[in-house]
Amino acid sequence: MIDLKYSLVIEATEDPTFFGFYSPDLEGFTGVGHSIEDCVYKAKWGMEEHVSLLKERGLPVPEANPGPTITIRNESQLEAATP
Repeated sequence: MIDLKYSLVIEATEDPTFFGFYSPDLEGFTGVGHSIEDCVYKAKWGMEEHVSLLKERGLPVPEANPGPTITIRNESQLEAATP
């Protein structure tokens, strides 16, 4: 069982040795890992640190997600601006 308090999105990048991740439940939380497993590990501890920092600064902390999910997908492509 993966013990996360918030949902996690992991995105493959063009570089096969890097994955980006973020939580749609936890604004401002992002990171980079070298594998999916590395992302999950870093996210678990990073989320705890992020929440501690929010509390320390007196900022609102979102409620833990009762059913967090992990989504793995290809990197989102940004659309080119049209004149």
